[in-house]
Amino acid sequence: MLSHNEPMSKYCSLRAGGIAQDFFTPSTLNELSNFLKNNQKPILMLGLGSNLLVRDEGFAGVVIKLTQLNRLDIKNDIIQTGAGVTLAKLSRFCDTQNLNGAEFLSAIPGSVGGALAMNAGAFDSDFWSTVDSVTTINTSGAIFKRNITEFDIAYRQVTPHHQNEAFIGANLKFSQMDKQQDIKSLLKKRNASQPIGQSNCGSVFKNPPNYHAAKLIQESGLKGFCIGGACISDKHANFIINQNNATATDIENLIKHIQENVHSKFNIDLETEVVIV
Repeated sequence: MLSHNEPMSKYCSLRAGGIAQDFFTPSTLNELSNFLKNNQKPILMLGLGSNLLVRDEGFAGVVIKLTQLNRLDIKNDIIQTGAGVTLAKLSRFCDTQNLNGAEFLSAIPGSVGGALAMNAGAFDSDFWSTVDSVTTINTSGAIFKRNITEFDIAYRQVTPHHQNEAFIGANLKFSQMDKQQDIKSLLKKRNASQPIGQSNCGSVFKNPPNYHAAKLIQESGLKGFCIGGACISDKHANFIINQNNATATDIENLIKHIQENVHSKFNIDLETEVVIV
């Protein structure tokens, strides 16, 4: 389905952002491939929008929402999943299949595509540790199966060896013998420490080596600080909440303010985890 002039505030968990010129939601992989073969505009792939901020100027191209690419099954203990499957659903599915090691995914408010793109993680686990292979699509609509050796994987970072390809699916392997963590206790721990129920994008900054971003922000005296409608959470300093109809500019200005203050106090450069477009 193709629509036009869609406000990205509807599709991003920060509830802020400008207008997307075109907005396409493919119902099948074949539909996506055919669309890309005929598309000449810049592309922005979208899942749940939980780690994304689109500037107020908007996006002069086509946003492609992948949530209907939600195939999820298992074959020979390999999970086959589309990019649009939510991580919470994937975690529950693994639990029903008695596969251990996916519990941490229940605490990440995103989808498989986004988790692949940024190596999402929580509670000392990360997504690419479960990846067996991935499926990608390029801007011309060609589909590829890629091995994990074709990517450089680091903390919250994935660098592909092939350019202009987006993740559309993955084969995952969960081979731990014992259940490491209980889903209910993980969610309870997350809800106690994070501003659940308020518009946010999850962790705004990556943790620098040997430091926690939240601690650096808190020790800079910034907890609760606001610019416009954007505020640093009183509950967790590495979360920015849209408290009062914040613009994307408010949020980005607050991000820059945090970076400047932390650099001034600790001489540490905070790198954003949230993607700004």
